[in-house]
Amino acid sequence: MKCLKRLFSNNVQRKRVNEEFGKFFLSLGSFGDPDCISDRAIMDPNIWWAIYGASTPLLQQLAMRLLGQPSSSSYCERNWSTYSFIHSMRRNKIQPQRAEDLVYVHNNLRLLSRRSPYYVEQATKMWDISPDTLVSVENTCMFKVASLSLDEPELEVMLMEELNDEGDLDN
Repeated sequence: MKCLKRLFSNNVQRKRVNEEFGKFFLSLGSFGDPDCISDRAIMDPNIWWAIYGASTPLLQQLAMRLLGQPSSSSYCERNWSTYSFIHSMRRNKIQPQRAEDLVYVHNNLRLLSRRSPYYVEQATKMWDISPDTLVSVENTCMFKVASLSLDEPELEVMLMEELNDEGDLDN
């Protein structure tokens, strides 16, 4: 119930969602239908809520949001990878809060760019599929590295000069 208080701060909505949860929990109304009860165990949860959740719209909306959450650690690992790219040994002067903000901006830019037709058609085609450190093995990967940066321009130039001096950057 604490989670419902946090998600529904409006007292009227919280009262409604509590009533809807009571109907679901006690199998009242349409939730008491024998088909509804038997389908709980065999149907995909998204489909089940789409079919049987219409009488409880707030609870249905909450269930759909919860079911839409990823159930793997790959999203966390992608975040950590982006963070390590932004806050690497070469860029360790960035404050942790600034690095977190840059990771947030980077991930949102990545998500927004996928909605754009340029994501599939232009020079920065699918820029977020692989890391910038992708190494082609016998020309198996032919990705172009996008020049999209979240760093401050001066810092980026400085880092690029350091890389050129050390010979780490392929021309």
